[in-house]
Amino acid sequence: MTVPAFNSVAWFEFGTDQPEKVKEFYGELFDWQYILNTNTPGVTYHSVMTPGAQQPVGGVWESEGGFPNYAIFYVFVQDVAAIVERAEKLGAEVLMAPVSDSAGFTFARLEDTAGHHFGVFSVPAP
Repeated sequence: MTVPAFNSVAWFEFGTDQPEKVKEFYGELFDWQYILNTNTPGVTYHSVMTPGAQQPVGGVWESEGGFPNYAIFYVFVQDVAAIVERAEKLGAEVLMAPVSDSAGFTFARLEDTAGHHFGVFSVPAP
């Protein structure tokens, strides 16, 4: 498995109330495949496998109308809490404070100083 470099874009996500349309469109356009992810109870999430990838590189989160549709990128970092703190000092707004799922992945969402929504994440320690 290839591990991305820290501070690089390493994941993307769609939040949508029309997951079948999103999966069909991008599946047809780029030949993406989808795997149901069960790491977070109560959340329907499909991991995206791109052609030739050895592991998922993105996801489709079924919002069921609970929030506006979005597309976002995530940057892989060593310490989510430290990056969130640093981003706040630089003027970013925290949209979602750091949380961890049952597999140990930690992530947060921020808004940069120009109004762009992005995320950061880290993986469980080996």
